[in-house]
Order: sequence, then C-alpha cells, then structure tokens
Amino acid sequence: MTNATPEENELPEIISVDDHVMEPKTLWQEQLPPSLRERGPRVSREKVKLEFKGGHYGFERNVEDGEWCDVWLFDDLVSPTGLLHAPAGIPRSEQRNVPTTYEELRPGTHDQKARLEDMTLNHVQAALNYPNIFPRFAGQGFAEREDKALGLACLQIYNDWMIDDWCAGAGKGRLIPLTLIPLWDPELAAKEVERCAAKGSFAIAFSENPSKLGFPSLYTGKWDVLWRACEETQTTVSMHIGSSSSMPTTSPDAPLATSMSLYAQNAQASLADWVFSQSLTRFAKLKLAYAESQAGWVPFQLERMDHVWRDGVGGVEFPTAPSEQVKGRVWSCIFDDLTGLKNRDEIGIDMIVFETDYPHSDGTFPHSRKIAHELFSQAGMNAEECYKVLRGNAITCYGLERFGITE
Repeated sequence: MTNATPEENELPEIISVDDHVMEPKTLWQEQLPPSLRERGPRVSREKVKLEFKGGHYGFERNVEDGEWCDVWLFDDLVSPTGLLHAPAGIPRSEQRNVPTTYEELRPGTHDQKARLEDMTLNHVQAALNYPNIFPRFAGQGFAEREDKALGLACLQIYNDWMIDDWCAGAGKGRLIPLTLIPLWDPELAAKEVERCAAKGSFAIAFSENPSKLGFPSLYTGKWDVLWRACEETQTTVSMHIGSSSSMPTTSPDAPLATSMSLYAQNAQASLADWVFSQSLTRFAKLKLAYAESQAGWVPFQLERMDHVWRDGVGGVEFPTAPSEQVKGRVWSCIFDDLTGLKNRDEIGIDMIVFETDYPHSDGTFPHSRKIAHELFSQAGMNAEECYKVLRGNAITCYGLERFGITE
C-alpha cells in the first residue's frame, strides 16, 4: 500500500463526533402536561440587544430599536438565540454576535431533512449532535433549575425526541443519538442511561468537570453507579469543551481570545481527574471521548501523569500507569489540529476522531473534506490513517456497528 495521502475525492465519508442541533421550539409545549407548560422551555419572539462587556456577553430584552430574537424561557432562565449559535453557511467575515430567529438560520440547523442534505453536501455519512442553546453541552440548563422534577421531565422529553425523532426515520443510521443525564443525581443518571440504552442510545454528554457545576467530583466515588451503568450498556461518555460552564483564562481583563487559545486545558484537567480519581482503574471497560478538545496536548499530559505516578509523590497509588489506562479507551476529537496529527504515533492513531462542528463558527461546513485533506497532506498521512481518523476510530469509540455502520 502506498504511503501517499489520498486525493481529496478519494477520502472516505466522514463520521463527525461533534455536531450540534438547535432545540425544537415547540417540543416542550407539545409534550409537557398543560400545568407545567408555562414554566417549561418555550420561545418568545422579542426585540433584543446583545452586548459584550466585562468579558461576558449580556443582553437587553424588549428594546424598541433592538433586533428580532427567539428568546428561550425556561422557569427562571432567559436565553437569547444569537447568530453565533448556528452561523453555518455564512462567510466568517459576516458572522457576528447579533440576535436572530430560527427562520434566519440555515434550515439544516434544526430541520432533519435539511440537515441530512447538508451532511451529504459535506461528505458526512453520520454525526452525533450535542445540544446547542439553553440545555448547553452537558444538560446544565436542566440541572440548574430549582424544580428537579420539572428538570427531569424536560430532560427526558429531550432524550426521547433525540432518539425517537431526530435520529429516527430518514435519520436512522446517519444521526447518532447523544443523550443527556440528570447531573444532580448520579443514581437517576444511571437509570436514564439504562432507559435510553433500551431505546437505542449508547452515548451520553457528561461534564468535563462536574465539581465546577456544584456537583460531586470524580474523587468522591459518587459517580460510580453511573459508570457501572455505562459499562453494562456499553455507553460512551462524551465530554464537550466548555461543559463545565467555564473556560480557562489568565486574568479578569483577558480578552476572549485568551480563553479560546487555552481551551484544551479543560480536557487536560478532566483527564487527570479521571486517572487520579482511579475511575478508569475501577471501570476498566469504560470509554471516554473529548469533543472539540483537539489532541496535541495528549502526549505531554500522559508523560507528566506517568512521571507523577512513578515518583509516588502525588498521594495516590494504583498498579497501572496512566498512559496504559488511557490506551484504547480515551479518544481525542480534532478539526484543525495539525500538531496532533503530526504526533499521531505518540497519541495513537487509533485514538483520534474527527468533527465538523456543524453549525458553529469553528465548523468547517461545507468544506470539511477539503480541510481534512489539507491537514492529512501536511501531516503526511496514508490512506489507512486517513480512514481511521475520518471514520474507523469513531465506529470503535461509539460502537456504531449497532447502527449498521461497520466499516
């Protein structure tokens, strides 16, 4: 077999392990009991102004000279829809943080038929979709509501929609379900894993650092009931960057660019928690995936953890080196990480997966295959390596043979 990188049109269809879907505007108003609908998730069309002050985005509602916006309301939560939630198809030079409505966005951001058409256009065979607006990347929007019964009811409505609607019908085998868990109760979370697995979902969105959300850390052992359920159902634990509702920064006056350039630190810290809490030791079959976290940081982090482990200076002892625990079990997701691809032998070529991040501003739609080819060519990757990163590794990570995807 030649060692040359295949031509762009010879690359295989992509399996994206990190895309996003806009939540259906009327879902909860249709599914919740009438007595809960006024407090459940719903959309209000209002004129809004968005602004960036003090390092944070803010907004003002019902402003006469504002712009029309679909504002999500959920009990005490108010969350505006912004263009940057889903700017797919808009040139980057025209992407701005301005209010918007669903109708102004590309239909594929929220309509299944249009999404499948966009996937075909972008050479994507299958994709996992994270939440996009008010639920946030690990379901924090449900966890933060004071009424946990309402939060659970709404979360389960989302999961049922994800499995039975978004990923069903024409989407079956192309849209792969990724479901949420009630982060506020590990036992309830385990039951939701079992319920969703029985319905055909084998991946959950979890937080890269639950402690920052006010929930037990991995060191407490309180999540073990959840990891046991994931092992028993062969459910992959997926952690999206920012799913701790925080991003690394250096100082209060640092610009957003500082955080954006440091964001892989969240994944580094998360992996250290998984290793030194001995969660990976106790659950030797558990599989993890880090979305939008890139991979270039992995070799150094593993080297450093191995060094600390060997010296025995960190206050923990376990029989297997961190790098051995991670091998074959923790996948890193890339979309523009040339450094990671150049160091693929150190990371493990089998442990790198690909994303298009549709419909976000970092997303590569509709040029994902072109950009992948440019990266692969610069890294000097052969056809087998390209296949693994674009689809083969995702099949292994998420057990996609259960959805009819075998090669």
